[in-house]
Amino acid sequence: MTELFPNLAIAYGEIFLAVGAMALLMVGVFKKDSVNAVSWLAVIMMVVTLFLTVQSSGTQSFTFNNMFVADGFTTFMKILVLVASALAVIMSREFFKLEGDDRFEFPVLVTLSAVGMMVMVSANDLMTLYMGIELQSLALYVLAAFKRDSERSTEAGLKYFVLGALSSGILLYGCSLVYGFIGSTNFTSIAAAISNLDHAPIGAIVGLVFVLAGLAFKVSAVPFHMWTPDVYEGSQTPVTAFFAVAPKVAALALLARTLYVPFGDMSGSWQQVIIFMSVASMILGSFAAIMQTNIKRLMAYSSIGHIGFALLGLVAGNSEGLRGVMIYMAIYLVMNVGTFVCIMSMRRKEDGMVEEISDLSGLGRNHPALALAISIFMFSLAGIPPLAGFFAKWYVVIPVVNAGYFTLATIAVLASVVGAYYYIRIVKVMYFDDPVEGFVEQKSYPMKIIATVAALLVIAFIIPQISSPILDSAAMAAENLSQ
Repeated sequence: MTELFPNLAIAYGEIFLAVGAMALLMVGVFKKDSVNAVSWLAVIMMVVTLFLTVQSSGTQSFTFNNMFVADGFTTFMKILVLVASALAVIMSREFFKLEGDDRFEFPVLVTLSAVGMMVMVSANDLMTLYMGIELQSLALYVLAAFKRDSERSTEAGLKYFVLGALSSGILLYGCSLVYGFIGSTNFTSIAAAISNLDHAPIGAIVGLVFVLAGLAFKVSAVPFHMWTPDVYEGSQTPVTAFFAVAPKVAALALLARTLYVPFGDMSGSWQQVIIFMSVASMILGSFAAIMQTNIKRLMAYSSIGHIGFALLGLVAGNSEGLRGVMIYMAIYLVMNVGTFVCIMSMRRKEDGMVEEISDLSGLGRNHPALALAISIFMFSLAGIPPLAGFFAKWYVVIPVVNAGYFTLATIAVLASVVGAYYYIRIVKVMYFDDPVEGFVEQKSYPMKIIATVAALLVIAFIIPQISSPILDSAAMAAENLSQ
């Protein structure tokens, strides 16, 4: 039965942020020199949205004819999305000022893409899923080509748009097959229909594979990763920092809900696909990064490898694995934000921002604090104990072992060992190679604060008082989705 008066309360966060983005656009267009004001208003709106999201959390609720859901899982993932989006806007301020490219469109586009990501996280219907993805993607295409007079940036935006449109077509074809063979696009109805069947229709299985292919593009999982290194390198660094975290969190949340809710009873069909994507991503991410000399391309392959590890949790197919995925993405957010703050701090007066790994030579002597921060993040990304990155991998590998996938767990450990090489190589360049010209001192206090807090969180995750709130929240949220 069609819902005449939908319950808007559980979507207050999305509604507020969407209306706010339109208001920011008007402020930016009609008020001169409004970049600073629009940026900080965007950050304030994301903080208010975060409170609205937390306020509306509780028992599982549906609205818009069961097409939109809110529960503990959506709240946890939306908090990560909003934190990552707000930090991306803050991190961009100093960078765009120094580049002479300070425009109000950046915070507006980040806000609009955050709305799309929140819709993705709450999607309970294939149509909501597609609407959220496109709302996010349209803003991201523009962000990738944000520096219009740069050939590299324009190329990155064009590549991302063309391949993104292709993945959307694949996703829609999969959705149409699922609708044709199951008779509904609603996640709850699809789950009920499949549970009443002895065997899932072959057409629905093919449709699910196409849907997975479309979502794999959004999380940069192999074999749909090809856009990632070029887009990461060609985009401006604050855009790359944003791409590396928020869209991946939203896409992984959507992937988890799609697998666990409508297709939970078809786990035998999708587990093999997820295992392949996980193993291929871990191996390619580890080996391809070794040959990189550009730090942004290295981070692109690093992100592919880390998505492979995050997918391990989904392979287990239970709440323990899902909990591991959520913890992994929370820690991944902190490590990546800290790393990109450090990358954006490396700038020379004449040449602007530097991106080559060889330019870090002697950083340990010229800028010991910056070198120390980068070392902490590199060791954590490599999974060296007792830093947070080790626990991220621990919480996704243990469910896999408990589910009996010993070979998969062994591959994950070996991939982690290979990956450690290129992270530690950066530390070696900073402390043991001959010094080159030093960088201009970082004067932005927000950037210093973000880097310091991120480094402290990475170190202090071993302390139960720091880690327990994240672990407990993730456990409750995972139970919400897998029950």
